[in-house]
Amino acid sequence: MKHTAPDIPGLKYRDSGNFLLIAGPCVVESEDIVFRIAERLVKLSDLYSIPFIFKSSYRKANRSKADSFTGIGDIRALEILAEVRKRFSVPVITDIHNPSEAGIAAGYVDVLQIPAFLCRQTDLLEAAALTEKWINIKKGQFLSGASMKFAVEKVRGAGNEKIMLTERGNMFGYQDLVVDYRNIPVMQKNGVPVIMDITHSLQQPNQVRGVSGGNPEMIETIGKAAISVGADGIFIETHPDPASALSDGANMLKLSKMERLLIMLTALRKTINTF
Repeated sequence: MKHTAPDIPGLKYRDSGNFLLIAGPCVVESEDIVFRIAERLVKLSDLYSIPFIFKSSYRKANRSKADSFTGIGDIRALEILAEVRKRFSVPVITDIHNPSEAGIAAGYVDVLQIPAFLCRQTDLLEAAALTEKWINIKKGQFLSGASMKFAVEKVRGAGNEKIMLTERGNMFGYQDLVVDYRNIPVMQKNGVPVIMDITHSLQQPNQVRGVSGGNPEMIETIGKAAISVGADGIFIETHPDPASALSDGANMLKLSKMERLLIMLTALRKTINTF
């Protein structure tokens, strides 16, 4: 069965049958880092005919400690994302955290993302919907896949049908996550693309030192399993040097390892498409 990627403005290779890739650094750290990562990901997208959306948060509002890095300034970061969109001719996605941010961010990016912890916030979902942008809603770590139908209904009720859902695991005790792959086909029953976040699903949150841990050596495993069960896309955060990343470095994939992963997942997707 051949898949077609969502009809997002500027999205290339929609009819290639390949999975949708949403990738980039966790947060906008600097113009140099963002452009360096974007350039590499665009080249890989072109090389393997992968529909690609560049991802980075303009601000990280959900942090364990008050002194954790949150961003370089909202408008400056959004301007950098808009420049990525212009320079590399790719769609861009970023998180929003409250209703007032929806209209502001929509002026710079193509897709608005609702963080997992906020996926039940009705006013946030409705504000995002009213921008008429595509909306990617991350499934809360505390929710089942079936319960995400209510988030979909809220966006549709506000007049927007351009919805994606993203699976990112469920809490397992206080400091770990597990992935229930049944959630992917369950959420697809809503008639929307379902993405698998293969980095945040490997987080080890709530560490006593105030910085989330991770298990990046399992990224390949999570990705292969997601493609095998029919996920429409892959979400992955990447950085040239995860150890020096200013947010979520513990579960990021090193940028130099991205090509090998994409080769593997592309080959697997071709096999899955034959059934």
